[in-house]
Amino acid sequence: MRLDACSIQELLRSKSKLRRQLQNHSCRDLRIAVLRGSTVNEMIEFAELFLLVEGFRCTFYQSEYNKYYEEAVLDSERIVKFRPDIVYVHTSCMNLQGWPPLSATEADHESFVAGEFSRFQQIWHSLQQNVGSHIIQNNFELPPFRVLGNLDSIAYGGRAKFVNRLNVEFANEALNDPRLFVQDVNALSAALGSRNWFDWERWYSYKIMTTPAASLALARSVTAIVRALYGRSRKCLVLDLDNTLWGGVIGDDGPENIKIGRETAVGEAYTAFQEYCLMLRSRGILLAVCSKNDEETAKQGFEHPDSVLKLSHFSAFRANWEPKHENLTAIAKELNLGIDSLVFVDDNPAERALVASQLPMVAVPDVGSDVTQFIPALEAGGYFETVRVSAEDFSRADTYAANSQRALLKSKFRDYGEYLDSLQMTAEIDAFKPVYLDRITQLTNKTNQFNLTTRRYTAAEIQKMSLDPAYITLYGKLTDAFGDNGLVSVIVGRKDGSTLHIELWLMSCRVLKRDLELAMLDELVTRAQAAGIETIVGYYYRTPRNSMVADHYRRMGFECESQDPDGGQSMWRLQLTTDYQPKRRYIQLKDLVHT
Repeated sequence: MRLDACSIQELLRSKSKLRRQLQNHSCRDLRIAVLRGSTVNEMIEFAELFLLVEGFRCTFYQSEYNKYYEEAVLDSERIVKFRPDIVYVHTSCMNLQGWPPLSATEADHESFVAGEFSRFQQIWHSLQQNVGSHIIQNNFELPPFRVLGNLDSIAYGGRAKFVNRLNVEFANEALNDPRLFVQDVNALSAALGSRNWFDWERWYSYKIMTTPAASLALARSVTAIVRALYGRSRKCLVLDLDNTLWGGVIGDDGPENIKIGRETAVGEAYTAFQEYCLMLRSRGILLAVCSKNDEETAKQGFEHPDSVLKLSHFSAFRANWEPKHENLTAIAKELNLGIDSLVFVDDNPAERALVASQLPMVAVPDVGSDVTQFIPALEAGGYFETVRVSAEDFSRADTYAANSQRALLKSKFRDYGEYLDSLQMTAEIDAFKPVYLDRITQLTNKTNQFNLTTRRYTAAEIQKMSLDPAYITLYGKLTDAFGDNGLVSVIVGRKDGSTLHIELWLMSCRVLKRDLELAMLDELVTRAQAAGIETIVGYYYRTPRNSMVADHYRRMGFECESQDPDGGQSMWRLQLTTDYQPKRRYIQLKDLVHT
């Protein structure tokens, strides 16, 4: 079911039918409490549909109208009883109470900002203490009226200045609070425009603040944040070439005549889109090519002196005459990604329709054929939403490029062991450190294939476990002759007397078959024995995407303790002995200095 191509009118008219169709999909149950400052039924209905498409079957709770503060701080019994996974505090500038007077001085302005900010801090802190769930808090759109005109954003009594400053305070708080996530309503409303955001007739009649278009934008935005929280954001942007990355058909026009560069308006638009794609790559989104073309001819486009994108920027390249949905499947396999990690951009509506019908799990935004609308379409979809950005994100695309070099090298050796030796691998394996907590949280919530239990944890929960002596935690980083792969593996073990239960064991697929899992086990055994552990127990819980590790513990030398008849769940036991022999053969351990 694709909702991105539906108009607002179609969604409103068919929402009940769509909901019934989508309810049949395999979904994860999610409980979302909405603490509201206005009537939000329309927005919630949109969000329910979008979240169903993304694999979340949601149960919603709504506070009483404009009682968001009271239910969070003064009487939280009902929301605590609801047990939400996410609390969404949805307010607008119309809910702000502490506006400074027009005559405010600088000191007055600071005082009013502090007062209003403190009111929301009380909401967040109370929710964290009593509920302990994720919190999504929107910031604020600019006020619809500017009594001071252009001075409203400058004068200390200006409401625009007040909102801008309050938004900065919200952003700073979210940077330092791993359970608080800000929905950027300020940006959403600016993109749509104030006149298309506020609906005064509905506000005065029904206390609905937004137009249907604004409700739709809010719902898409919330959906994107929820996807990111649970590791379901897209990871790879797959691009057509002719009339998508440049104007013209390279096979007909030749590389010298394609439209790119800044000499013409059309060329500049394609250049801007390439620059946008490159920025996505710089923050960790992989780029790939899927084009009906002769491969060598297609590659010539990136030799154009004005091309921002170069061949080295792409992690996979498919230019041939095969059906595009087959090439997309091959790209996902090559990059070791789920097919639902891909976003496909093509100017040709027939190609978009074919991919959409054959691969419904691939995101196919309706970008049209006008290159100036490609970026807005991708932005509106929120496909690449993230809640945290780590150092590994900035180097991910280069890491995948290095993997291509590793694959080429592998073909030159007599056997796989000789190849692994040639990589000159070194691992850093240690207990969780504060500097890596964001990356550990991110990896925990996005890794699906090499993940034995697929448990998800918030940053706050990861931090708590890192400080709890009842847990043994390990991260693994891997470097080799081609560069630094970053932090790519995580283990969490919970002590229970002389037994250690492995609650989480995961590894990024980009370091598969490199023996890092053996090095991680060796270090886990060392630390377990030092803690007086005699037995390590591991668990496997099957999901649609982690079948590759169904036999992981057997390969690690564990014995099967119990297993469901269909193999969906199993428990494994490793009895520790004093003569345990390290299993790693090709990885050296980095010497760590502990204080």
